[in-house]
Amino acid sequence: MSHPDTSPPGFRAVPRTGVIYVTAEAARHGFRAGDPDWCNLGQGQPETGPLPGAPPRMEAVTISGDDLEYAPVAGLWELREAIASFYNHLYRRGMPSQYSAENVAISGGGRAALTRAAAALGQVNLGHFLPDYTAYEELLDVFRLFSPIPILLEGDCAYEFTPTDLRREILGRGLSAILVSNPCNPTGKLVSGDELANWVAAARDLDCALLFDEFYSHYVWRKRVGEPDWMVSAARYVEDVERDPVVIFDGLTKNWRYPGWRVTWTVGPRAVIDAVASAGSFLDGGGSRPLQRAAIDLVTPEHAAAETAAIRAAFLPKRELVLRRARELGMTLDREPDATFYAWVNLGALPAPISDGMSFFRAALERKVITVPGEFFDVNPGKRRAGRPSRFRRHARISFGPSLETVERALDRIAELVREHT
Repeated sequence: MSHPDTSPPGFRAVPRTGVIYVTAEAARHGFRAGDPDWCNLGQGQPETGPLPGAPPRMEAVTISGDDLEYAPVAGLWELREAIASFYNHLYRRGMPSQYSAENVAISGGGRAALTRAAAALGQVNLGHFLPDYTAYEELLDVFRLFSPIPILLEGDCAYEFTPTDLRREILGRGLSAILVSNPCNPTGKLVSGDELANWVAAARDLDCALLFDEFYSHYVWRKRVGEPDWMVSAARYVEDVERDPVVIFDGLTKNWRYPGWRVTWTVGPRAVIDAVASAGSFLDGGGSRPLQRAAIDLVTPEHAAAETAAIRAAFLPKRELVLRRARELGMTLDREPDATFYAWVNLGALPAPISDGMSFFRAALERKVITVPGEFFDVNPGKRRAGRPSRFRRHARISFGPSLETVERALDRIAELVREHT
């Protein structure tokens, strides 16, 4: 059945985010989730099955009578307490200021958490980086109270952005808040250690809220001196949990490998938590009560440590494989990923027409391989740069979230594609 291109009266055409767009296009070519003949290197989720050394997968949830009711919009108190304890144990031991349940709100997915925060912002200038997570584009456009201000990062300097640069942008552009994925989706750049401490200090000194999307913070491949573990969070560098303007988003989606649960959280000052919970009361009404209750047993330092060790053992070989094969095929990297399960590759040296991210994506589809063109990460709220070619049109994001066997098969097919055009 065909669908008209025009929207019905009263509605606008809402663009799809990068992963949703490429998945929909793949579906037109016969892709179905779980089809073993397809290699989805566009996926934004990790493999979810058992990993050697990881805690057993939770595959059944007990539902009590109380769980048939709505959950509180801010989330189950017991889960909020567990998450506060998790952050205090991992990042705040010995510090006088500690998180409590009142510093945590639960949401039904990462986008829900980010949307609540966006809805709670006032008439401010909000900084965001280029490139960054594709879903930020509509998020930063749909709420018109704040003004999104792009901050350009350059590939030829590996997307570096120092605390001095941060202070300059805050003061020069009059920023009251900055949204950043750390680790960054898609480049894999990680701000950690003393550098992250200085970012938090800048926010504290200049009264600018830092909104940290930390959904990939347990997929860390390079750590700075002084980082005691392979899990990174700005929570380590907050001095006062009520006064420091630091808001953190995370959840079971990536770091616990339960994307289908849609259990995520926001951690920050109580005033922020009250605001995002109020926004949730009209945006989404709250998350799943049974899954929140089941999540309490998962959000422990011991579980996270075992899961993170298993992730490193399973994902590091996939990372090394993708980086090696990408270079052998003529792709370049502005920066090797410090974290995440993505490689941000530059296709410019490949033969035409597959030297363009969108053309590469469409050619790979013919071989049942899905990638994400780089232009989707050129976050452009309101299409204010319409008509100009994207700075990232020669880039693509390749995910090593699928199984090693799937990644190997996909890279072999991409190699055939490159040979065909050489």
